[in-house]
Amino acid sequence: MLVAPFPSPGVKSQHMLFHRPFSVLLSVLASLALAGAAVAADLTVLVGNLTSGGLGEREAAITALATSGDERAAPILEALGAGQLYIRNSDKLVVIGKVDGNNLALSDAISGKPAGSAVEADLERVRVNNRLRGTIEAAVGSLTLMSPNARIRLSAADALFKRRDATALAALDQALAVEKDPRIKRAMSEARAAIVLATADAPPAQKLAAIALVRERGDRDSLGILKTVAAASDGEVKTAATAGAESIEQTLAAWQMAQNVWYGISLGSVLLLAAIGLAITFGTMGVINMAHGEMVMLGAYTTFVVQEVIRTSAPHLFDVSLVIALPLAFLVSGAIGILIERTIIRFLYGRPLDTLLATWGLSLVLQQAVRSIFGSSNREVGAPSWMSGAFQLGQLNITYGRLWIVVFALIVFASLILLLRKTPLGLYMRAVTQNRPMASAVGIRTPRVDALTFGLGSGIAGLAGVALSQIDNVSPNLGQGYIIDSFMVVVFGGVGNLFGTLIGALTLGVVNKFLEPYAGAVLGKILVLVFIILFIQRRPRGLFALKGRSVE
Repeated sequence: MLVAPFPSPGVKSQHMLFHRPFSVLLSVLASLALAGAAVAADLTVLVGNLTSGGLGEREAAITALATSGDERAAPILEALGAGQLYIRNSDKLVVIGKVDGNNLALSDAISGKPAGSAVEADLERVRVNNRLRGTIEAAVGSLTLMSPNARIRLSAADALFKRRDATALAALDQALAVEKDPRIKRAMSEARAAIVLATADAPPAQKLAAIALVRERGDRDSLGILKTVAAASDGEVKTAATAGAESIEQTLAAWQMAQNVWYGISLGSVLLLAAIGLAITFGTMGVINMAHGEMVMLGAYTTFVVQEVIRTSAPHLFDVSLVIALPLAFLVSGAIGILIERTIIRFLYGRPLDTLLATWGLSLVLQQAVRSIFGSSNREVGAPSWMSGAFQLGQLNITYGRLWIVVFALIVFASLILLLRKTPLGLYMRAVTQNRPMASAVGIRTPRVDALTFGLGSGIAGLAGVALSQIDNVSPNLGQGYIIDSFMVVVFGGVGNLFGTLIGALTLGVVNKFLEPYAGAVLGKILVLVFIILFIQRRPRGLFALKGRSVE
């Protein structure tokens, strides 16, 4: 007879000790699963509310989704604001659709998993109006206040400052309590102050403290807020808001002047690039080259060709396309410049009128040649990523494109100065400029120096074309817009003096930008031209006259 064995008491206790933590673990996992399912269910309900009901119900649904604390809420709301939230007609699934060729690539709005693709006719877009977009923007701002990314938190605070949504006040206070970055904490405090000022029943003491914070911020958004508060308030609040608005207006006027100076410097750098090559050919050789603008144009078209080749053959090199285009533009424009000097200019030395007419005719020939090859329409030259965007310096708005052009112009200028002072070619050029017969007598091959000088000036014009392709339309007429300005810069600064060209370009750029708000762009340029004519009457050799025995 077999008897089933029974565990001894010791064995039983050991089994109990093993099973107890295991059962606890199972309970915890089950609880988490149920909680996750509940959260998922709640999110499903919240997302479903976005797609139904009237304006008030959908606005409430947006607010509820934003206050849910679910990290998946932000991309859903962003898609809703961007018009990318859809309902799939076949199964009523809420999806996010992004353009992919002729179709929309779909992803489940809640889970984020791919959901295939579809044409827009198979989907129903969840539409929003401007009021809902404002609510969405504020909601996304409040969601991102707790982001681990500092840039996102700062952007969220700035968005709330502009929207002044009272529903985000609780989230803002929560974020303020844990924020460690002083800059972001300041931005959050300013956003809170803006919300307080937008709250009609806020105590006057809180409004006065908020006015002080907004006043210290001192931008145009702050000015608008304080003007609104001043118009809607009375007593101490009205007085403080009015005084704050006046203080900001004075500060912004000073910043606007600084902004105009920056615009003038950036315009001056463009003029410097276009004029610096002319300063060599006209200033040192005395050749009036009306085709100089076409050398600039050839540099711009070289950049266009380089980018087209890169787009089709090596797209990954697009960010360095300008770096590749720079030496090629210099070589193309420089080679054509040498060819022009050897075939036309060399026979016209000492005949300025003939040189002017010949180069003017040559400019027309080059323009027509480019039209025949590339067409007369404007060509697109893209900006690499490192030249895109802008940043704020105080209240100055500085674009990376303009900043890099200023830096590039100064680099070209410094390089040219070094070439003229530290290289044999520079020595020969200066010798020929100062006294051509004596330079020839000591063995310098002046015709060769002339050709290389003209090629150098034309090559630098090609470099200018690379830079100008980023801020102007690339067309056969590109150079014509800068030839007159280039001559004005060279004549004003002092013929043949490179430092004079630098000062002249920056001066005329700043003067143009200060005249434009009052006289307009065209009349401002005319006034500058009249000023230069009058100035030349008093100083015929410009600001900085070149010293030498002869420039013949």
